[in-house]
Amino acid sequence: MATGIVAIAADLRGMRPVALALFWLNTLFYAALWTLLIARILKYPAAVAADLSDHGRAVGFFTVVAATCVIASSCIALFHETRTATILWTLGIVLGALLTYTIFTLLTVKEIKPTLERGINGGWLVAVVAMQSVSVVAGQLAPTFSRHQDQALFFALALWLGGGMLYIWMISLIFYRYTFFRFQPSDLAPPYWINMGAVAISTLAGTWLIDRAHAMPLLSDILPFIKGFTLLFWTTATWWIPMLITLGAWRHLYKRFPLRYDPLFWGAVFPLGMYTVATHRMAAALHLDFLDIIPRCFVFIALAAWTLTFLGLLKTLLTLPTNRPAP
Repeated sequence: MATGIVAIAADLRGMRPVALALFWLNTLFYAALWTLLIARILKYPAAVAADLSDHGRAVGFFTVVAATCVIASSCIALFHETRTATILWTLGIVLGALLTYTIFTLLTVKEIKPTLERGINGGWLVAVVAMQSVSVVAGQLAPTFSRHQDQALFFALALWLGGGMLYIWMISLIFYRYTFFRFQPSDLAPPYWINMGAVAISTLAGTWLIDRAHAMPLLSDILPFIKGFTLLFWTTATWWIPMLITLGAWRHLYKRFPLRYDPLFWGAVFPLGMYTVATHRMAAALHLDFLDIIPRCFVFIALAAWTLTFLGLLKTLLTLPTNRPAP
């Protein structure tokens, strides 16, 4: 997710060699993560089943959907490769439907549940990211479906609206947890940046609906509504950035929580890349040229965050003990 969206951001800002390098590196990441996931399912099926009904870990499976659609979007953005993108998009739809109704059903019917304080975090919003990632690719691919373009655009619209509503439900609980429960530095894990990333990708999905409005009467009829909500999502994403920076400073500077590599930091890189892409596209779609200064600067922030996190990953891999027992 993180590497793919940063690659798209780099390409949009004219850094083609960087974008290509990140894309091909990302294909290796994608293949490796699928291999590891399948191996874990085969070797530890009970552990995977337990994760699917765990309030803290289950929502992490939605990254499979989002990552698949980000790869699809990268294929279109960087190479105009729609066949591969269509296959990946279809896979994303199937995985999204299976995971959504499996995970939320299991979390609903389980008898022993955690308190809200312990059970919810910013990672829950990956479910929103998954829905909106499917909507984004639907908007990108719609013109390639010729006679079925209306169906593809309606599907993109429905997911965009559903994802937006899901964000409202979830962020209400997360914000309530923020303000009415005791907050420890260890509670502020990097996935809280998804608070911003989920509305950034909602902004991006909205820009594709704006661009395609001329191709479908329904979209034309509700175009002011789509523009308004796209701007609402972007404004919400923008509001979150100073808040998250402030909380990060409180965590690491005031509370002196150790700053060291954690795989969860990729959950902070993705929103930075997504905000860059979403702002670039929204500025063009709504003819707000003065906003272009934001992606012009944010692309370097996203690349810096990606580089630091990747170096942390390399350092961790190089220092792993060879005799470490299997989990």
